[in-house]
Order: sequence, then C-alpha cells, then structure tokens
Amino acid sequence: MGSTILQFGQYVFDAYYWLILISIFGSWFPQFHSSKIGNWISKIVEPYLGFFRRFIPPLGPIDFSPIIAIFVFRYISGFALEGLRQSLNVIGV
Repeated sequence: MGSTILQFGQYVFDAYYWLILISIFGSWFPQFHSSKIGNWISKIVEPYLGFFRRFIPPLGPIDFSPIIAIFVFRYISGFALEGLRQSLNVIGV
C-alpha cells in the first residue's frame, strides 16, 4: 500500500509538472490561453508561476521565471516525495 501512495504522489507531481510545461509552451501561441483548455491550465498553473513572476522580472522579451519555477518545483517535489517515502517507512506501510 505504501508504494501505491508513493506512486500516486509521483503521478500528481508529474501531472502538475507537465501542466507547467504546457502552459509555458502554450504562451508562445497567443490563442492558446484564450482556448478552454489553455484557460483551464492557466487557472491551475498561474498561482504557482505568478509567485516567481513577482520576484523575477522579465529581461526584455524573455521571461526566465518559469525556468526557475520548474527547477524549484522539481526540487520541492523530490523533497516532498522523499519525505513521504520516509514517513511511510516509519509507520510501516
């Protein structure tokens, strides 16, 4: 059961990671964010990306905040999953 919980956590983090990437690549196409799926993805991902945009201003036409956001997300997800794995080992699941 513990491996199932850990695997589900990994799937959740992976899905959000892919939504971030889709949102980033979708920003290259102006009509993407006005579509239903683009609007839905933006609503899910923008609170996270917006946090980084407040502190990392764009350099000309290039916005580096999503790149930093992805690196931080991968670090946090790895840290969270390792913590979950250790917690499951402690409780014996």
